[in-house]
Amino acid sequence: MKSASLQHYLNSSNLDPALKTVAQKVFAGKRISFEDGVLLFEKGELGFVGALANFVKEQKSGNYVYFNRNFHVEPTNICVYTCSFCSYSRLIKQKEEGWELSVEQILDKIKKWDDKPVTEVHITGGVIPKQDLKFYTDLFRKIKEHRPDLHVKALTPVEYHYIFKKAKVSYEEGMKLMKEAGLDSMPGGGAEIFHPEIRDEIAGGKCTAEEWLSIHEAWHKLGMRSNATMLYGHVEKYWHRVDHLERLRTLQDKTKGFNTFIPLKFRNQGNQMSHVPEVSVIEDLRNYAISRIYLDNFDHIKAYWAMIGRGTAQLALNFGADDLDGTIDDTTKIYSMAGAEDQNPALSTQQLVDLIKQVGRTPIERDTLYGVVKRFEEEMA
Repeated sequence: MKSASLQHYLNSSNLDPALKTVAQKVFAGKRISFEDGVLLFEKGELGFVGALANFVKEQKSGNYVYFNRNFHVEPTNICVYTCSFCSYSRLIKQKEEGWELSVEQILDKIKKWDDKPVTEVHITGGVIPKQDLKFYTDLFRKIKEHRPDLHVKALTPVEYHYIFKKAKVSYEEGMKLMKEAGLDSMPGGGAEIFHPEIRDEIAGGKCTAEEWLSIHEAWHKLGMRSNATMLYGHVEKYWHRVDHLERLRTLQDKTKGFNTFIPLKFRNQGNQMSHVPEVSVIEDLRNYAISRIYLDNFDHIKAYWAMIGRGTAQLALNFGADDLDGTIDDTTKIYSMAGAEDQNPALSTQQLVDLIKQVGRTPIERDTLYGVVKRFEEEMA
């Protein structure tokens, strides 16, 4: 059923006929094209793309909004790569400004959560030679030995590419070893922007788009799940964003292995791109909305509150997003170091529930793979 706001746009004589055609495609359950995606970015007003995205969101997940109880562990912020957008990492020669955790130190951090009902540990950070294949297979095994029920979501293709290359193993063999060691799923980081003319400028030296996608594909072929991201709002053009979304949509058609898509806003503090202004909240919401419309084969779109702030994340729940990530509990510095609005990213379960209820949505606590842990419908009455 079309919303009143959508009906208003469709009945308006001022609506670009090409945009009306895109809307009719979406209502009919037909896939929009690359050109349609660019058109939405170039001409779609916030209210129009928002109403269309909300229609898609409610077709997929109704009024529900998901979150989980998670925490982050960042093994190091020392990195062999020098991404110009990154405020988090330090070069090996700057190691005194950073940290490098051992397997035992990481386990000590995880053990601090032993008496708490968290369901997921999210592990990612910089890339250094000593944190190699053996380091991570040992770590994953020890986590599972200590707490078998804790879901291990760990490392991006940027990290795996370096680890596997150093160990001289294929992506397929490497991901199989990680699965056998206890890896449960992969986060979506390191995607940045796929197109080489932008990727080479902001993240030169890291794995290519093809390599990033190949590692996820190898993981999906093992019957496992992962997430996907896009870093937007810097030097890319709209068509670069659509190119990125198209590559994700194509792989999802092939493997059906992605859980969720997370747009990540470029923040300009403390990095080599501080001269690039950040985009507005309006552009944040347009990007969420168009991502929801374009990625018709992704079940979920996540508004990562630690990156965009709690208020914008709440707004995004009416622009296609149906997930707020999790409690995090002040265990990540990746975005706070870049100037994210939440400098101490921690929310309790009740705070997340309240944020969701405040915008008229129904909260659901989930596990990493979107299994329902607890419904809060009875509290909405």
